[in-house]
Amino acid sequence: MIIGLDHVVVLTGDIKAASAAYQTLFARTPSWQNSGDGADRVLFTLDNTSLELMAPSGEDANADRIRNVLAAQGEGLASICFRTGDIAKMHRRLDRLTLKPEPIAEVESRDAVSGATLSWKRTRTATDATRGVRLFFLERDKERPLSVRTTPASITAMDHVVVSTSDPERAAALYGARLGLDMALDRSHPDWGRLMFFRCGDLIVEVTHRPGKQADTTTDKLYGLCWRVADIEATHARLVQAGVDVSEIRTGRKPGTRVMTVRKGTCGVPTLLVQPSPGRDV
Repeated sequence: MIIGLDHVVVLTGDIKAASAAYQTLFARTPSWQNSGDGADRVLFTLDNTSLELMAPSGEDANADRIRNVLAAQGEGLASICFRTGDIAKMHRRLDRLTLKPEPIAEVESRDAVSGATLSWKRTRTATDATRGVRLFFLERDKERPLSVRTTPASITAMDHVVVSTSDPERAAALYGARLGLDMALDRSHPDWGRLMFFRCGDLIVEVTHRPGKQADTTTDKLYGLCWRVADIEATHARLVQAGVDVSEIRTGRKPGTRVMTVRKGTCGVPTLLVQPSPGRDV
C-alpha cells in the first residue's frame, strides 16, 4: 500500500534562514510556499521526494505546539510522510495493525508565489504505537512541481532517511511486517552496529542500532538524511565556494560509493551526500 516516501518534515525557528540554507545546499529553488494552521512552510521537491521546512507562525494552538517541540528538541527532523495510492485502504490496515490512525483529513494548500492549489487526504498514526516516530500517510491526485535547478552540481534525489532504534527487532516488525516495506538488507558490524534497509519506492528507510549509543531505550528517533548527487567532486567544489562547511570526500560503506558530510546549514539534521555506484543495487 505504501508506494513511496512523500516528504520529510524539518522544524526550524527561522523559515527564511532555513530556506536560504537549503537553496544553497540543493542548488534548487523552493517548489511550494504557504502559511496557515499555525505554520510557515517551504517545500523543496527533488526527483523522488520532498523536504518540507516548517516554522511556527501566529499565536494559535498549533503554533504553540510547534514552539514547544522546538524548545524541547531543537531544530531537526520532525516526521516522515509515506505516500499511498488508497488512503481509505491504508487507514483500515493501520487500524487492524493497532497503530491507532487518526481520522482521514482532507487538506488543501495554495502556493504563495504561483497561486496554484494542491489537495490531498492524510492520516497519522499514534506516536506511542510507532516508538515515538511521527508517521503520516498521504494520498494525492497530482504531483508537486519540481524545484528548479539554479546551478550545476545540484542535489538530485534522496538516497535514504535514517531511523535510530534501541530495539531492532521491534523496528524490523514495524517497518517490515506491519507497514509492508521490503527489507533489502540486514547486516551487523562490530564497528557500526546493525543496519537494516527497507525499500520505499526509489529510496531506502535505513534503521540503525548502535548498542549503548542511545540514552532513551523506549523510543526510536528520526536521525538523518542522505541525498544523491551525480558528481560529488563538482558538488563538493560548489558547496565549498558557497561557504558551506563540508567534509572531504571519502569512500562510502557501500561498495563503489563516495560520500561527504555536510556539517552545518541543515537545521540540525545530520546530512550525508552520496554519489551512488553505477548500476549497483542495495
